[in-house]
Amino acid sequence: MAASSLSISNIPIVAWAIWIFLCGNCLDNALHQLVNVAAASRSISALQIEQVKALHETGWWPSSTNYSSACDWNGITCNDGGSVTSIDRSDQGLRGQLKLNFSFFPNLESLHLRWNNLTGLIPLEIGMLKNLTSLSLYSNMLVGPIPSTIGHLTNLEHLDLGLNKINGSIPPEIGMLKNLTSLYLDSNMLVGPIPSKIGHLTNLEYLYLGHNKINGSIPPEIGMLKNLSLLFLSSNMLVGPIPTTLVHLTNLEYLDLGRNKINGSIPPEIGMLENLTHLDLSSNMLVGPIPFIWDNLTYLNYLDLSVNDLTGSIPYHERNLYWVTHVNLSHNFLSGEIPIALGSIALARHLQSLDLSYNNFTGNIPSSLIDIHTLDLSHNYLKGQIPDGFDKHHKSHTLIGNRDLCGQFKIFPPCPKSKKSITTKIEIFAPITTFLIFLVIGGILLSRCVFKENQLELRESKNGNIFSIWNYDGHIAYEDIIEATEDFDIKHCIGTGGYGSVYKAELPSGNVVALKKLHQREVENPVFCKSFINEVRVLTEIRHRNIVKLHGFCVHKRCRFLIYEYMERGSLFCVLRNVDEAMELDWSKRVNIIKGTAHALSYMHHECIPAIVHRDISTNNILLNSELQAFVSDFGTAKLIDPNSSNQTLVAGTYGYIAPEFAYTMIVTEKCDVYNFGVVALEVLMGRHPGELLSSLSSSSSSSSQNMMLNEILDQRLPPPNRLIGQDILLVATIAFACLHTQPKSRPTMKCVSQEFLSHKKLNVIPLTTVSISQLRKQATYMVGSGFAYC
Repeated sequence: MAASSLSISNIPIVAWAIWIFLCGNCLDNALHQLVNVAAASRSISALQIEQVKALHETGWWPSSTNYSSACDWNGITCNDGGSVTSIDRSDQGLRGQLKLNFSFFPNLESLHLRWNNLTGLIPLEIGMLKNLTSLSLYSNMLVGPIPSTIGHLTNLEHLDLGLNKINGSIPPEIGMLKNLTSLYLDSNMLVGPIPSKIGHLTNLEYLYLGHNKINGSIPPEIGMLKNLSLLFLSSNMLVGPIPTTLVHLTNLEYLDLGRNKINGSIPPEIGMLENLTHLDLSSNMLVGPIPFIWDNLTYLNYLDLSVNDLTGSIPYHERNLYWVTHVNLSHNFLSGEIPIALGSIALARHLQSLDLSYNNFTGNIPSSLIDIHTLDLSHNYLKGQIPDGFDKHHKSHTLIGNRDLCGQFKIFPPCPKSKKSITTKIEIFAPITTFLIFLVIGGILLSRCVFKENQLELRESKNGNIFSIWNYDGHIAYEDIIEATEDFDIKHCIGTGGYGSVYKAELPSGNVVALKKLHQREVENPVFCKSFINEVRVLTEIRHRNIVKLHGFCVHKRCRFLIYEYMERGSLFCVLRNVDEAMELDWSKRVNIIKGTAHALSYMHHECIPAIVHRDISTNNILLNSELQAFVSDFGTAKLIDPNSSNQTLVAGTYGYIAPEFAYTMIVTEKCDVYNFGVVALEVLMGRHPGELLSSLSSSSSSSSQNMMLNEILDQRLPPPNRLIGQDILLVATIAFACLHTQPKSRPTMKCVSQEFLSHKKLNVIPLTTVSISQLRKQATYMVGSGFAYC
């Protein structure tokens, strides 16, 4: 042992007794030292006993644990004197309250209890741990405020209270933790402003305050955090401009202020944060042009300025943002042509994702953009020929909403060809075409003979089985379906529809499909068989991004079933009625679901010949995929509209959605679907079926419901919408009431509704708290009277 570590307290009492015997002259002094040693020995022993007792009372260790010494327990570290310095019981399934007696742990330096199920308050006594340097209570179920005694932990370097249910405001005493390098308070229920004293944490490197309900403006004192490399304030209720003091954070690498209510313009000074790699200012209320801030941002690889009110063009030239991999500028009012220089990044394989959708961009599509892995240019004013090869890398929905494009996709008209090119092609290809025509005719005659022979063999071998697959991998067999569902075992059933059950099947290829199967009694019922055949007939004729895809069908003597693409999240009805899933369905997703449904119905009514009326649009028949996008399903009751027929039919649909005129006319028209859509749109906004509201509105013109405000009927499980999404909600609600007019002729067409959603039109910016139901209905009547946009 080194001399510097030698102390009297380390010498055993017996040794002291021997030394006394040999050194009688020092007797008085020795006795004094002996008393001190004995006292120290008793003190340490008592502390160890109290620590064992306190740890035992927490219930955090199994009952079989040896309680003679805590230093040997899992997750416990002690110093040389046997005093506990570290406790780590992370991810142990701990439950109950945090009831450790902190007074017996004066030497504790580290306390980690993350990823458990601890409940209750954070005790005030936690401030007694004066030597604590690291405290992590992340991912528990702690409630109540952050105790002000947290400010006593002046040696603390790491504090993580994230992902709990902590409420109240951030205590200003947090500014006393001047040794803090990382502070995680994200994903809680914190309210109030960010305290200005947070600027005292000059050693802070990581600051996570996102996913709370923090309001007020970003304090300028945040610019004092010179060592900060990560600032995460996303998903709060922050207002006001971005401070000009952010430029002092020269070490900042990650900046996320997205999903707040920050207004004003983007300060050009952000360009001085030359170490920035991630910049997210999305879903705010930012206005004005995008400043030219790229010259110094040579490390930036992620940029998201989407869902704001930005205007002007993209300030860009070839030398800038060369290493960027992700750019999202969607849902703004940006204009001008797409810079050709963006293509140079794409060709260099750096730019992997580019979203410019829902803007006002004009001009042609740069051909070099087709190499970008994920690209969305939809809902702009782009024109001209779609670059060659675009369809090999991207789907048509990435260009939808650009009316003046041509070529490649069926949703766009073919591009006009010059007379010279047509003449040249005729001269070249006429002889070849003639030869091919004769070759094809011969092949058809031969194949028909072979097909008839094979068809007879198929019917004999399969006992009447007709199995058809298209738009899939082509390798699905009847036996694969039976094996995947274990002959339609109940454990594979995921729901029951109007005339059959729905099963989930994982095929040998790994693909997952949904199967709608008629029960045996329904196979023998001609009404159900007609509905089955009707659904096959309808879905083989239509293709739309918001209509569920039919991959094939089977007609067998034992059963009949349809093969659909699988929708992971199930029906919209079930999602809205599950509290957790409904919370995940935020306002933006709900608006997109309503818009997607409108686009699907517009396609069926106005782009299909003959027109198709669904007749049963309800939240039960709108399915959601893994990304919570909407798909219209269940076409068993759909009807092809014959303009030369009366189109009278039996009652079909779901109670609570059927248009009122259908009860007395029995005539099906597109306006029946329009009414259904209006009910669904209100149901999505309200989180429940609007039956009571509609009944009260129709019962009396002076009904109290007329005076209700729009914000009162919205789903109260979600936080109030911000100003930007509030404009969309106001538009959706107005259109919904227009669709619910009792007179079919006074309802808009679904084409008008769809185009209204695509037109970027915004109603007057007014708080939803000031809009009454009566005003909404008047505005709806006015919109229909004015013909809607583009109709």
